[in-house]
Amino acid sequence: MTTPHPGLIVVDKPQGITSHGVVARMRRICGTRKIGHGGTLDPMATGVLILAIGKATKLLTYVSGLDKSYVATIRLGQNTITDDAEGDVIAETDASGVEGAAIRSALVSMTGEIDQVPSAVSAVKIDGKRAYQRVREGETVALRARRVTIASIEIGRIRRSETFTDIDVDVSCSSGTYIRAIARDLGDTLGVGGHLTALRRTRIGNFGIDVAATLDELAERSEAGESLGALTMGQAAARLMPTRTATEAEAKALSYGKSIDAAGIEGRYAVLGEQGELLAVMTEEGDRAKPETVFAAA
Repeated sequence: MTTPHPGLIVVDKPQGITSHGVVARMRRICGTRKIGHGGTLDPMATGVLILAIGKATKLLTYVSGLDKSYVATIRLGQNTITDDAEGDVIAETDASGVEGAAIRSALVSMTGEIDQVPSAVSAVKIDGKRAYQRVREGETVALRARRVTIASIEIGRIRRSETFTDIDVDVSCSSGTYIRAIARDLGDTLGVGGHLTALRRTRIGNFGIDVAATLDELAERSEAGESLGALTMGQAAARLMPTRTATEAEAKALSYGKSIDAAGIEGRYAVLGEQGELLAVMTEEGDRAKPETVFAAA
């Protein structure tokens, strides 16, 4: 078994397991309990799930708000209680004749900054309890709309059967967007109902599926005593935000949580040591750069 250094691992989550289930398996693979994840995926969904090991869990704060990309399949002609294929069908309408032009027009109207109502079985909290828990207990849940940004919805194949129309889409959106809600709202707009039948996350920020490994691959590497391929904290930070390199004196000051001279960088950025190690995440105010999170404490 290989015990990895603190860092981020991009996992290709399999279908049929929760994000917490992935964490539990990775704890066994890595031999440590200090593992967290950023950006929950439903059990039905597959694809990019970012895990943090050790003190790299502090970096998950900067992962949660990143834009995301998905490929998905929407089925027109059925509503389900969960807005995806895992829920019971609650309404069915013949959608075989919905025209492609109408589908494209409806999806175009759903791009840009929009107010989206999350699925009733989402993880949104209502008075301290998750919405999906309330639904399971028989409550009727009405969630408030949230402002999200859907940068693009590209249509792939459109497949028709005797009753349904299935549409493959590629979605780029802000954090907090529910792809299930896009399927539901498309079906409502077209008057035939809709739900999600497949979902795969292909990107979180600058972390794509091309750098992801499956749980089986990671287990095999660990058993063979090989590196798991985790990004170091410095490498991960460089994918999350701009960086600057500290001098030895600046590194010492940061280890005590002190500010250093500003470098004229706007917004949040990471400061790396001369060997590429992550020292701190900073913001600037006037002529000083103040640490927001210190990773290399004295």
